[in-house]
Amino acid sequence: MSPGRINNTFDSEEGHKLAKPKVPSFFFLGVLCALGATIIWSGNFIIARGLGGHFPPVQLAWFRWLTATAILLPFGYRDLLRERQRITDNLGFLSLTALIGITVFNTLIYIAGRYTTALNLALIATATPIFLLLLSRIFLKEPITLRKTVGIAIAVFGVVSLVTKGDFSRLAGLDLNIGDLGMLLASGLFAGYSILVGKKPRELGQTAFLTTIFILGLLFLSPWALWEVLYGETAIFTPQAISAILYIGIGASLISFLLWNRAVLLIGPARSGFIYYSLPLFSGVEALLILGEPVTAAHFYSGVCIIAGIVVATNPFNRK
Repeated sequence: MSPGRINNTFDSEEGHKLAKPKVPSFFFLGVLCALGATIIWSGNFIIARGLGGHFPPVQLAWFRWLTATAILLPFGYRDLLRERQRITDNLGFLSLTALIGITVFNTLIYIAGRYTTALNLALIATATPIFLLLLSRIFLKEPITLRKTVGIAIAVFGVVSLVTKGDFSRLAGLDLNIGDLGMLLASGLFAGYSILVGKKPRELGQTAFLTTIFILGLLFLSPWALWEVLYGETAIFTPQAISAILYIGIGASLISFLLWNRAVLLIGPARSGFIYYSLPLFSGVEALLILGEPVTAAHFYSGVCIIAGIVVATNPFNRK
């Protein structure tokens, strides 16, 4: 069964009822892929903040995608040669996907981090699944059900509780600026990228697809990075910075995008987006393990709300 057929079968709101609901095996695989990508991306945010004083944002993005492309290309060049006609036929689609998902989305996150707080970034990032739900409705005709709406509300409550540490009065002190607007745009772009992945031509293989958008995204990013260098912002290389670039280049770029793209093909962009709500939860766990930050009661009930919201919204027992 093709990925498109799987998505249509799994996400359809009409179908026969089963006497004994059973979770489809591809659902578990899709959830695991989305979770894996989200876990790695949660570490990416911590590292990106740590590199803020060493790397200008565009160059950080450029070295990230250079690393990912250099590692993927030896494995993907045969697929590029074999599928070059399909790539040429879909070059417009691939260029748009690369521009949105590789060039602009990640760079905006690094730029936004210069102007806004981690609290604002975490709150605004929760808009991604909402954008995904709306875009899935517009472009994929996926219905916005009451279950999905309730699940989103529960998950958003959990995320807000997590980043405010249970003190909702902190929301009144938020000061929106250009960094917040940049992060909001980045959230919308990532949702758009996920929709495009869901509409990837079936005849184009995953390796050829990913290799192509990595190369195109890096090419689109290069003039911007050169402009940054010419205007006096240069990267400072340290052993820690090199290690961090390897992490975001291999983990947050290559591995995470492979996992996320697979999740989108298996369970659809909207359901994958719901799992993205768990990102602040994993960031909190990593902060405990790496930075020694304490875990409070707010972390516990926030995590419960996030997980409950994901389960309600994705409805794993629905085979319709």
